[in-house]
Amino acid sequence: MPYTIEPLSKNQAIPSFYELLAPVYKILSHTPPLTAKGDRQLQMTFEHQLKALIFYHLEEHSSGSHLVQVLGKDDFAKREITPPDGIEKSSFFDAINHRGLDQLLYVFEKLQAVAAQTLPKKHAHLGDIVSIDGSLIDAVLSMHWADYRDGSKKAKAHLGFDINHSIPTRIFLTDGKGDERPFVSKILSPGQTGIMDRYYQCHKDFDLWQTEGKYFVCRIRKNTRKTVIDNRPVNSDSSVFYDATVRLGTPNVNQTKNPVRLVGYRVDGKKYWVATDRYDITAEEVAYIYKLRWDIETFFGWWKRHLKVYHLIARSQYGLMVQILAGLITYLLISIYCRNNFNEKVSIKRVRELRIKIKNEAGSFNFDTLTQNDFKEQRKNHDYAKT
Repeated sequence: MPYTIEPLSKNQAIPSFYELLAPVYKILSHTPPLTAKGDRQLQMTFEHQLKALIFYHLEEHSSGSHLVQVLGKDDFAKREITPPDGIEKSSFFDAINHRGLDQLLYVFEKLQAVAAQTLPKKHAHLGDIVSIDGSLIDAVLSMHWADYRDGSKKAKAHLGFDINHSIPTRIFLTDGKGDERPFVSKILSPGQTGIMDRYYQCHKDFDLWQTEGKYFVCRIRKNTRKTVIDNRPVNSDSSVFYDATVRLGTPNVNQTKNPVRLVGYRVDGKKYWVATDRYDITAEEVAYIYKLRWDIETFFGWWKRHLKVYHLIARSQYGLMVQILAGLITYLLISIYCRNNFNEKVSIKRVRELRIKIKNEAGSFNFDTLTQNDFKEQRKNHDYAKT
């Protein structure tokens, strides 16, 4: 898509790329520094690495090699993203595959808190709800660690997604055969409600999560055996046709030790069975919470398609995690940017507009005049500056 050159608005305090990055700069001052191997000086600081990865995900680069070419030729990239002496291809890929993971995890965690303060809470009355799912990532045969099936390689991202704020919360990476269920306890914090599909049904885990003080809304298989403890009345005009306290599974085999609430409801004539340990909400709200699980599928689709997350620029498990975290950080930054500037959620329309603005400003803005006061003034105008 071609860019159109337009003059920079006189009212614009700082260029759009730095406006996008503004929430990160406050975090960078507290981020643990990168360390070099031996006495060799690092060619790329963590700030250089982070900006290069955000630039990769934000713009439409086809590969890591293409990104390095742009970083070496584009005037804006050479001036504002790369080190003063430029960046060699070997140094870039060495940094991606061996450095920056701890720093990216730190930035992701802190930026997530900033986003939660900035973005509206859509379903506050339902509590802190997190959709949990895994997503396969196509790998190449040289990625020996990414076991999946004979003749193919895949990795798997295990993600928690904050439904109230529409942002990712926690991320783990395994080979393509990695079991998703053990990551629920790592993704959820006490008091949160995890939303999961039928694959996550495990009666031992249902007991475990209750012991950990974590809530769940999990679809179960329709043929699951149940022992009814108590039935609740349901409204005849409701989509809910069943609401009871039960024990799931076969006694002395795989039955839950702790009772759970089982809700049955219909959508377009199809029956759904959902197990939960939430007794503080109506059966209709239980059904509604499970419907919100689809938000994580929407996120995965948008994130993969528009931020080039799965165009691999790393082959090691470490490097792929670096790339994925950078993609999540980019998404968080775009979420904050869209909220502060348009009072809107993330959309590809705003991302495309931002890409054009960055290109336009690169040829018309004197970046050398920027000072720390410009960033301080910019932060005063946005909610993310509030502590």
